[in-house]
Amino acid sequence: MVASEVGLHARPAALFASTAKSSGSVVRLAKIVDGHIGATVDGASVLRVMTLGVKCGDEVLVTVEGESEEETVTKLQEIVESSDH
Repeated sequence: MVASEVGLHARPAALFASTAKSSGSVVRLAKIVDGHIGATVDGASVLRVMTLGVKCGDEVLVTVEGESEEETVTKLQEIVESSDH
């Protein structure tokens, strides 16, 4: 669940995308609405992440394929669940 008061907008989205890009893995992000997974976007793109309109309290699905998948998921989860942005 997204904890930042601004959701995944501006700074949190940039941090998420930067972390995804530097991981060397393919990162996909989707917003979950009423239990349904929406369209997925490239998690390494700030603009794509922001287009999802993820707000505080929303649920998201992050998928990672490639090197260091577990480490990358953990880092991205920390960003999503942090309210320090």
